[in-house]
Amino acid sequence: MQIKKAGILTKLVVLTLLIASAVSLLGLQGRISEARQEQEALRLKVAQQSQTNADLRDAIDHSSDPDRQAAIARGELGLTAPGEKVIIFTD
Repeated sequence: MQIKKAGILTKLVVLTLLIASAVSLLGLQGRISEARQEQEALRLKVAQQSQTNADLRDAIDHSSDPDRQAAIARGELGLTAPGEKVIIFTD
């Protein structure tokens, strides 16, 4: 049985397929890297949102606390208790 040598056309086709495969693999590797970066960014965003949710849940759970209500009234709304005097220091 005699083995035929591959012709130039066959070699070119195989070389073209190898190059196309390599380019495709490099493109996929780049897309995988981008997807991993996006996944990490989304993971960070989820962690931040979970913390925000926990803070809001705590605020709701303790919304009837009189000390917390007084702190919000004074700090955020600028209100004072009856008979209380506010002294403002300026530079």
